[in-house]
Amino acid sequence: MRQVRAQEYAEFAAARTGQLYRSACLLTAGDTHLAEDLVQETLGRVYLRWGRVSRVGNPAAYAQTVLTRTFLAHKRLRRNTERATDAVPDTADELPDASLRLTLLQALGELPAKDRAVVVLRYWEDRSVQETADVLHASSAAVRTRSVRALARLRGLLGEDIGVYARP
Repeated sequence: MRQVRAQEYAEFAAARTGQLYRSACLLTAGDTHLAEDLVQETLGRVYLRWGRVSRVGNPAAYAQTVLTRTFLAHKRLRRNTERATDAVPDTADELPDASLRLTLLQALGELPAKDRAVVVLRYWEDRSVQETADVLHASSAAVRTRSVRALARLRGLLGEDIGVYARP
């Protein structure tokens, strides 16, 4: 029975890691190293509860919830606000929308952690207000308020001509 569950978990993890990583990259505003750490922590937590999680109707949603809560817990830790480095990061070749991606990630990075989580869950993950509220342990009204304020802040950060960021 344990081997069957281990195999089921391995298949689940292989199928969901990419999506979790993309969401984590958005939550961390492009910090790929932290995103990898969050995904690893999330998969570890899901594995510990896999017996129960696998019986739930949607283990992918459970994993996404764990990822978001792990991110928010990480942001609450005071020691995680500074990043020491002695080297300049390598720069990538400019892809057609690399500047757009960097601009949007930078703007996301300017948002407070909870606002960023609301934007990612509502508009990247396409979750409902109630689902987002459940993940964040908040009311639906709080999620709607955070959504409006976060989008207004993003519009302010991206400028008045936000239409240039939309693809034709």
